Amino acid sequence: MYTAIRHAGAITPASPAGHRFRRLGPGVNIAFPPGAIFGEQWIEVGDHTLIGERVSISCGMGPGQDLGPDSILRIGRGCSIGRGSHIVAHQSIDIGHDVFTGPYVYITDQNHVYDDPDVPIGRQWPRNSPVSIGPGSWLGAGAIILPGTTLGRQCVVAGGAVVRGEFPDHSVVAGVPARMVRSYDPELGWHLTT
Repeated sequence: MYTAIRHAGAITPASPAGHRFRRLGPGVNIAFPPGAIFGEQWIEVGDHTLIGERVSISCGMGPGQDLGPDSILRIGRGCSIGRGSHIVAHQSIDIGHDVFTGPYVYITDQNHVYDDPDVPIGRQWPRNSPVSIGPGSWLGAGAIILPGTTLGRQCVVAGGAVVRGEFPDHSVVAGVPARMVRSYDPELGWHLTT
């Protein structure tokens, strides 16, 4: 019985909820039950991408905002987004093709500021900075990708890492805050970084 409910409740290109997205490619499946989803008209999901149950994907601060004419959140083809993850876009998040995440990964391009010590942080206007995750990358369980992060192709982010900054192709990043711990060079092969 629950299998039938999960099948009927999934969001696909053919389902009524799927038509609210800017684009859901063929073979896309957003598992039931979904997390919070809004701003669908600014979200593109590439062919054959699987989004696990209870994944929240959103654009803007809340439903009903006008965020302009262009897409804001772009997830490539052949991706797998782990259950319970959150992807929250306000300006620009690009997730390349064949990116896989573990469960409970958090990706955002916006953060609160603390410019005025006399104003509650939640009432200060947040700042945006685009995020880009290169194709073929893997984000371990519980990783947090903060605004302004750029990961190159085929990077690995260790579980629980808190990532901000730019990392080249074939980087392995770990820690809080995350730093590059290993990389690949055609002449040196895989090597530890200091």
